[in-house]
Amino acid sequence: MRVLVTGAKGFVGRNLCLALGRMEGVEVLRYDIGNTPEELAEWAGTCDFVFHLAGVNRPKDPAEFATGNTGFTEDLLALLERRPVPVLLSSSIQAALDNPYGVSKRAAEDAVRAYGARTGASVFVYRLANVFGKWCRPNYNSAVATWCHNRARGLDIQVRDRAATVTLVYIDDVVSAFTSRLTSHVSCPPAEASSILSVSPAYTKTLGEIVDLIETFVEEPKTLNVPDQRDGFAKKLYATYLSYLPEDQFSYPLTMHCDNRGSFTEILHTAERGQVSVNVSRPGIVKGQHWHHTKHEKFLVLSGEGAIRFRKMDDPDAQVITYRVSGAKLEVVRIPPGYTHNIENLGTTDMVTVMWANEVFDPQRPDTFREEV
Repeated sequence: MRVLVTGAKGFVGRNLCLALGRMEGVEVLRYDIGNTPEELAEWAGTCDFVFHLAGVNRPKDPAEFATGNTGFTEDLLALLERRPVPVLLSSSIQAALDNPYGVSKRAAEDAVRAYGARTGASVFVYRLANVFGKWCRPNYNSAVATWCHNRARGLDIQVRDRAATVTLVYIDDVVSAFTSRLTSHVSCPPAEASSILSVSPAYTKTLGEIVDLIETFVEEPKTLNVPDQRDGFAKKLYATYLSYLPEDQFSYPLTMHCDNRGSFTEILHTAERGQVSVNVSRPGIVKGQHWHHTKHEKFLVLSGEGAIRFRKMDDPDAQVITYRVSGAKLEVVRIPPGYTHNIENLGTTDMVTVMWANEVFDPQRPDTFREEV
């Protein structure tokens, strides 16, 4: 299948073309401002599906809205009419407004629907909300891209009205909705062809909410706090922010708590899933010797060898339970509440253990009580 993508070098186009390129049996014809009218005519005459993303949104002359959005769409459809193929138009929620940009996009929508009615080809008109995600151009027409780009570089951002709301959709959701049409277009019902389609999920947020979330991402190297991945918007905004990091800032140092026994280093914190840490024990060292009422943990020895021991706290006759652990055999050992426990390095090299606790340590409520096993 030969698929023509206009506006292939734009934000949506780049993401879409990569997805299409991974689909078996799909050849992507990438058309953008650097291509010639002759190439467009040739590809329009041989393609099997068109994703029409090209358009003008910030021209120097407002008259370019009509030529770049409506006019170019009509020219493309004229080329396709010789051999009608399905067309998916990427429009904008601005098409519901009467500003010059909105008028030009609405006219492009009408042209696509008229093409479908004349030729019988399947057509899909999507009105997109504000799209955010990786590779969106900052300091152009996306506040999210600008804010993520600037805060990742330590630059301040200005928000005039924190209470103002904006509706957003994520680039991967847009691409998923678009690519699904390649297999479904044959059975496109007439009612759908004449309707205005949208991408879901859509997120309506205040500008203040977005800025505050981005600020938590900026502070992550200090707080170690990772946003709640159950929150779809926070998860996608976090991924977007990370994509704007300067390439010399992918890494950040951690605070290692070191003494003659080894070290203990926290890696990340989550409000809903606790924390992950790395413990390094030197040969012969015993760590732990405490228990918890409610807190529980998981230990995974990655290198070295040792023993994890337990004793039940409510039984004066309880025997010590021992689990041998080794980096040669990766095995998770669960640390239940109510058992005092320790971990001892029985080898001749440092023992490295990944430790997960179900809650971030709170010095005001540590739930940790000293007791030798």
